[in-house]
Amino acid sequence: MFQIVWILIIGLILGVLARMLLRGKRPIPLWLTIVLGVAGALLGNAASGWIGVRHTSGIDWIRHLLQIGFAVVLVGLVSPMWLKRRVRR
Repeated sequence: MFQIVWILIIGLILGVLARMLLRGKRPIPLWLTIVLGVAGALLGNAASGWIGVRHTSGIDWIRHLLQIGFAVVLVGLVSPMWLKRRVRR
């Protein structure tokens, strides 16, 4: 149960960081920000495992940067799609 809560908290943090790093207004709801942050965290973990830097001694800075990077890319890609979806209605 607590693992799900932590996943949602990390997703929120990564999603909000991604929105702050991108220029302009991002018209996506909070729930989508959390989902994209969680997806960025999962993709960042997978990529760090593929390149062999997932577990290091100390803080895994490369893994965290990959997570933020994937979250930024996802928010950047989904925001315009969400806006187009909302305008058509």
